[in-house]
Amino acid sequence: MFDLSVGKLFVLGLVALFVLGPERLPAAAAWLGQAIRRAREFSSGATEQLRRELGPELAQLQQPLNELRVPLQQLQALRNPRAAIARHLLDYPLVPVSAAEFGPVIASRPGPAAAPTLAPGAVPPYDPDAT
Repeated sequence: MFDLSVGKLFVLGLVALFVLGPERLPAAAAWLGQAIRRAREFSSGATEQLRRELGPELAQLQQPLNELRVPLQQLQALRNPRAAIARHLLDYPLVPVSAAEFGPVIASRPGPAAAPTLAPGAVPPYDPDAT
């Protein structure tokens, strides 16, 4: 969600140290930890209460969302241009697959025809319209 790496956390810690000072930093860290814990407890409690109150109706509400997952995965698969082009050119079904799964499909496709070999001293064909 926030894409925090170790380096970014280190910079945030240094900024907090300079802004709050070494005296107030432990109390601020404890307060932040408690606030995060309360938010997690609130969200899990709300989820459990929703499940208890809705019961079997929750499954009916989730069914349309589950039906939309496959088209959403297909749209996300289009985010990779290389895979999208390979699927289009190889008539491969549009489902999210890894690149490793393309191996057997590509291997089963016939490749381009081999160019005829020229006799020694022969001149290769030349097309002036193609250049």
